[in-house]
Amino acid sequence: MPPHPDPIVIVPYDPAWPKVYKREKKILTEALGSLVLSIHHIGSTAVPGLSAKPIVDILAGVPTLLPPSAYEERLHPCGYVFQFHDREEGRLFFRKGMPRTHHLHIMEQDSKGFRHHLFFRDFLRLNPDAANEYAELKRRLAQRFREDRPAYVSGKAEWIRHILSLVQ
Repeated sequence: MPPHPDPIVIVPYDPAWPKVYKREKKILTEALGSLVLSIHHIGSTAVPGLSAKPIVDILAGVPTLLPPSAYEERLHPCGYVFQFHDREEGRLFFRKGMPRTHHLHIMEQDSKGFRHHLFFRDFLRLNPDAANEYAELKRRLAQRFREDRPAYVSGKAEWIRHILSLVQ
């Protein structure tokens, strides 16, 4: 059986990740222009010292979520591929590269989901013990679900919901 084209691998924190984000933010700002209000580095690569999948997560805040095609035509030349529309969370999700190098989450800036992404990042930045606990959970899940991304994501969900309950 050939190797999985997009395995889940957790690596030690790379201090280059913030620079990778800054370069990509510039590309996205130019590509999306007035469609976006703000762009943020989120996810584990945005937390200094936290082990992570080597995929830079980016959150783009928009005034109103448009159909995916409105963003696709601007993002496709930058290498982004539309993956899905999570209607429950009010999020459009794009990936770049295969294996993945970037995830782009587009959400309405005044939405609960948008605020939750920023809260979760900031909570981990301010709570090293929680960040270490999260890193260990991700390592265990990556070992168990190396080739099953939905199971990996599902395995983190309860822990993340617990942290987000602190902001409710």
